[in-house]
Amino acid sequence: MSFAHITISSVSLYKLFIPLKEPFIISLGPIPNAENVIVVIKTAEGITGFGECSPFMSINGESAGTCMEVGRYLGKLLVGKNALDIEDNIVAMDRLIYGNTSIKSAFDMALYDIAAQNAGVPLYRFLGGDNKKIVYTDYTVSISTPEKMAADALKIKEQGYPAIKIKLGSNGALDVMRIKAIREAVGNEIPLRIDANQGWGVEEAIKTLNALAPYGIQHCEEPIARWAFMQLPQVRKQSPIKIMSDESCGDEHDAERLINLQACDYLNIKLGKSGGIFKALKIVDMATAADLHLQVGAFMESRLAMTAFVHFALSSPQIVHFDFDTALMFKQDPVTDGIQYAPNGLITITETPGLGATIGEEWLQKMENIVIIS
Repeated sequence: MSFAHITISSVSLYKLFIPLKEPFIISLGPIPNAENVIVVIKTAEGITGFGECSPFMSINGESAGTCMEVGRYLGKLLVGKNALDIEDNIVAMDRLIYGNTSIKSAFDMALYDIAAQNAGVPLYRFLGGDNKKIVYTDYTVSISTPEKMAADALKIKEQGYPAIKIKLGSNGALDVMRIKAIREAVGNEIPLRIDANQGWGVEEAIKTLNALAPYGIQHCEEPIARWAFMQLPQVRKQSPIKIMSDESCGDEHDAERLINLQACDYLNIKLGKSGGIFKALKIVDMATAADLHLQVGAFMESRLAMTAFVHFALSSPQIVHFDFDTALMFKQDPVTDGIQYAPNGLITITETPGLGATIGEEWLQKMENIVIIS
């Protein structure tokens, strides 16, 4: 039975902490653990929605601690509201507090989970997509010595992943040595994708990208500082490698700016940057109009949020690249159902109504939590 109005009766926030198998190292620093926030929205009609965010202090300015506190405000705001009026709820959250896109994305995800369950369809279908697209994730090599990165890349190739993503950005000359070593180890057939995470200056980026041209790089994410986006068109024009905007592309306003500037060849959507699915869909519409292809990426989310990312990735043919590997780095998996990782990086998804992924009570009871009840 579907309802025209679903009343939010409670919001619960849980702090999820899981160590990684080994530290994940990027130009912005090492990441030893997943420190995420789970949002559980319950309704008077008996439907429960799950959401998750993975705040990243140096990218979206949030931590698990700030998300819990801001989530308390957002929970108090939404209790008693109609869960199906997603736009009204998003507008209300933005009016209450600026920014905080990470925790807002977890609320957004839980609301979409409820709405799709109420409609009786998987989330991807609720978003207007289909399940015909085959989704393969790449797998990422952390920053290290050229020798270790080459060895790690070879393992990824041997595991059958269709593409290798490589973290760079600490030093342009050294980064060229890293890619050279990786290519020598893995051969020329497997695609390489690089991500500088804002690590290069403008001239360094242009010089490095040109030096990397012989190594068959598919694209480079965020070569320069996000605030230097006005110089990104210059980098793109002088680069033999296609440019993908990541940190500089947060919400739909950022996307519009980058498209108008012709600053990049691709946009990388992360729900924790956009504030959730509602605004990410606007980015898809803009990219479609501009004939720009998209990647959907992740921070350090578990398979819960990763399931939402796959549903979202199935919503549009413009989304052609998938970066969903970080949940594979967890020492433990707290998620019930949801996406499954098959061999060779293949991701499968169920036809369960809504998100189709939850976290069981035995896990939730172990976590620090905040509960807001009407």
